[in-house]
Amino acid sequence: MAAFNHQELQTSSDLLRAIAHPLRMTILEFIDQKKVINVNKIYNTLKLEQSITSQHLRIMRNADLVEAKRDGKFIYYSLNYDKINHVNKSINSFVERSAAIELTESDFAGE
Repeated sequence: MAAFNHQELQTSSDLLRAIAHPLRMTILEFIDQKKVINVNKIYNTLKLEQSITSQHLRIMRNADLVEAKRDGKFIYYSLNYDKINHVNKSINSFVERSAAIELTESDFAGE
């Protein structure tokens, strides 16, 4: 059985921490619905303070969950679906391996 990739799990854990805030989840969901959205639209539509929105977007940019593109004085955000899909695959792999280990351990428990 293959060993867990601890580095990949750590990266996934860090990304989940960046996602696991109710406001960040709301922002991510909003960006997902719009595909590409101006930062001003994010905080105006969601009725958030600009500084709070910027703080949460910075955390998500640092985690590489969102991509920012500047067009003149405007900044547009989109989701980094490659990164999100990679995290999903890592977590699913971890869960599958954990389930396999539990099954193997339960086989030995009956002996």
